[in-house]
Amino acid sequence: MKVGVLGTGFVGQTISTALVEKGHSVMIGSRSANNEKAIAWVENKVNAFAGTFEEAAQFADIIFLCINGAFIKETINALNFAIFSDKIIIDVSNPLDFSKGMPPSILPAYSNQWSLGEEIQQLLPKAKAVKALNTVTARLMVNAELVNEGNHHLFICGNDTEAKNTVKHLLSENFRWKPEYIIDMGPIGQSRLMEGIVPFWVGVMQAIGTPMFNTLIVK
Repeated sequence: MKVGVLGTGFVGQTISTALVEKGHSVMIGSRSANNEKAIAWVENKVNAFAGTFEEAAQFADIIFLCINGAFIKETINALNFAIFSDKIIIDVSNPLDFSKGMPPSILPAYSNQWSLGEEIQQLLPKAKAVKALNTVTARLMVNAELVNEGNHHLFICGNDTEAKNTVKHLLSENFRWKPEYIIDMGPIGQSRLMEGIVPFWVGVMQAIGTPMFNTLIVK
């Protein structure tokens, strides 16, 4: 599978590395073709490539969106929307405001009645946006078994059922998420709920001193 990962930060590189190790071809994308982080990531890897955001999106069958939530709208608006048509976009981003310290708050534009997931789907109406992985730390994103042997829940949402099923299979086959622990929250508007719990997650992380935890729904 060809995967494009938009974003060269820790999350983007963690996902990219995990997918390359699983045998997929991955292009990590950034604003410029000569991004130092992207070039360094490619070194000594097989089927690993670096390019611009547009090149990575064009290359890919599935796209991971790992850009800072505060800059996603302006980043997407600068791209050719047509290259995203009919492609699945896995949105792992969060619209967080760290300007007043920790824990962060949700950026005002995405508080309560709108979400980053909805924004992405609106900007790219011909793409299939699926919100996933935004509620766990990067290491856990790519290996669910690092916590409680994988017995904990992951939330996803999106408007396209087939796209969500594809994402479930990808997460299960590559990142060890157990299908029975993946909760489909419904349409992309449920991103409001998934993004809204992240400041609480950060507060818990501060309280217990580690990001290696997740939610287990008991009923």
